[in-house]
Amino acid sequence: MPVAAQVMRHASVRPGRIAVSGPEGDLTYAELADRAGRAARALADEGIGRGALVAVAQADPVALLVAVLAADLVGATPLLCDHAWSEERRAQVMAAVPVAARFDDPLPEADGPAVEHRPAPDDLTWACFSSGSTGRPRAVVRGRASWTASFAHLDALTGIGPDDVVLIPGPLVSSLYGFAAVHTLAAGATAVVPGRWSPGGLAEPLRRATAVHVVPHRLPAVLDALGTAGGPLRTAVVGGAALDVAARTRAAAAGVRVVSYYGATELSFVAVDADGAGLRPFPGVEIDVRVPPGQVLGEVWVRSPWLCDGYLAGATGPLRQDNGWMTVGDLAEPHRPGEVLRLRGRGDGAIQTGGATVVPEDVEEVLRKVPGVDDVVVVGTPHPYLGAVVTAVVEGAVEGAVEGGAAGGGASRAALEAAARAELDPAQRPRRWYAAASLPRTPAGKPARGLLATRLAAGDDPGLRRLT
Repeated sequence: MPVAAQVMRHASVRPGRIAVSGPEGDLTYAELADRAGRAARALADEGIGRGALVAVAQADPVALLVAVLAADLVGATPLLCDHAWSEERRAQVMAAVPVAARFDDPLPEADGPAVEHRPAPDDLTWACFSSGSTGRPRAVVRGRASWTASFAHLDALTGIGPDDVVLIPGPLVSSLYGFAAVHTLAAGATAVVPGRWSPGGLAEPLRRATAVHVVPHRLPAVLDALGTAGGPLRTAVVGGAALDVAARTRAAAAGVRVVSYYGATELSFVAVDADGAGLRPFPGVEIDVRVPPGQVLGEVWVRSPWLCDGYLAGATGPLRQDNGWMTVGDLAEPHRPGEVLRLRGRGDGAIQTGGATVVPEDVEEVLRKVPGVDDVVVVGTPHPYLGAVVTAVVEGAVEGAVEGGAAGGGASRAALEAAARAELDPAQRPRRWYAAASLPRTPAGKPARGLLATRLAAGDDPGLRRLT
């Protein structure tokens, strides 16, 4: 069943229930269904129907959801684009991906008979750009069942149902937040969609939210706001494998159950940790960690009903396929059925330094423990003899930064190096250190590792300060 049909069903059963709450106000299920139906009528009148690719880039997240539902009704595939793109970037995307129509403003609406669509499970019903995409646009497309058939499993794991209010504090162009929104609507719950991350704006929605979707490093800010504002929050769904144990413990003390998961835009759900005991395969998922001879880590290969259909327009990317199995190059320790999946980072992000292979996430896990460090990204920077050296960029109050330094009371290079010596092998210890007031991030809120590496290589970013 398409999400649009589920919205229509909720509109007939609970028409006055708030469906979406956005920056411009609320829409009930009856109002959302009416707007989506009228927008679908307008699309159909323009000849846009099954199989058409429709680019949507509405700044208002509610208008974006209306466009997604309207496309679903007519059988078209919505391609979610970032409204903040420059005109140059928009032109680049439109030239690379053949679209039937592009809508930056709210979809037009038209009177007329309701649009009837008989969906098939393999209809291509969602396309978005993978986080961190640079150069040629890389859009991931998926069939309807690859998302909607997983909804029941997420319901069971999280307890999210029609009486919930779900806070989705990020841009819907991110697959993490986009999935959260359509899952909430399919459940008949209320989706609170501010459209962007704003720590200062968390208090108000948390006074009524019973569940929230976030990435790992933003859970502490949610808990801070919850402690100040109070509220009925009981579940945090955390998308990302790097969740700090301390954050889960703190959430439990606040009465919030954390359900964390690992996945990718291309793979959807792969593994889930519903109780803090470690990541185990999401329902329906088979995992095969393929370890090359002589190596200690292997690539994570996945077979499941939740996989994407690939990239649009023949774009290349990290996704590789092998007889129904897919990988995006993530690394893990050897894995057997029934065991916990122990991820060790992204294969294409591994640093080759002096003949040793360093997984950045291993280093970041140690450095995040240092007081004063809000977040950290580790990359390799070129070296004439070693190939690359391990380089750490620290976000937070850091002492000893060149060009003005930082306020006292933060982490120092000495403290960072002491932590590295205590817990890391010599090859893993950073040789170059930088501070940043704010790390560049992807639309999902994750650190943009590739962009940061590019800026370090250019050497002219005033936001990066070398630590003495």
